[in-house]
Amino acid sequence: MYIIAGLGNPDRKYAGTRHNMGFDAVTALSDKYGIALAKSGFQAKYGQGFINGRKVILMQPQTYMNLSGNAIGPMVNFYQVDPEEELIVIQDDIDLPVGQIRIRAKGSAGGHNGLKDIIRVLGTQNFTRIKIGVGGKPEGSDLVNHVLGHFTKDDEVLVRKALAQAAEAAVMIMEDGVQAAMNVYNAKPKKEPAEGTDTNDSAKN
Repeated sequence: MYIIAGLGNPDRKYAGTRHNMGFDAVTALSDKYGIALAKSGFQAKYGQGFINGRKVILMQPQTYMNLSGNAIGPMVNFYQVDPEEELIVIQDDIDLPVGQIRIRAKGSAGGHNGLKDIIRVLGTQNFTRIKIGVGGKPEGSDLVNHVLGHFTKDDEVLVRKALAQAAEAAVMIMEDGVQAAMNVYNAKPKKEPAEGTDTNDSAKN
């Protein structure tokens, strides 16, 4: 069984903010596969169901971001899920451009407070995470205000696409493994050849 945990903050005022991309990706999975997030427990909203024949729990911690581990840790322990193989965490990432996703099989928190707390509680950083780019803060602005702010209308189009990709990536990780998903979703976009360039002789990007 897999646990797919989307990180975010529970109050309504945080809905749709950059820091709630994990919540929104789990909602996308919930809607697509008919797994209602109707249960409460483990300091989380969650739902159980099947995705392409695989048993899964979708969850949104209700602890606030900085204490995400207090929800995820007890659920991992109760259902005897191996976090290194069966836990997928979906998060926002300010180091990625808006709309870009990246998958990591393990690694440090990279300054993300939600990941820091999960690592603290689980005692390992070896769990899969799907990062959704929200862009860095504008020069001279406050980081907290940036991550708790909303996207521009232009960025919303990119964000919707990224949420769909993150949901697809989670399914692919369950079906084909994290490395296969990394090969697909971490690939650099191909550059368009310059006008007049002979594509047969151009170097591969």
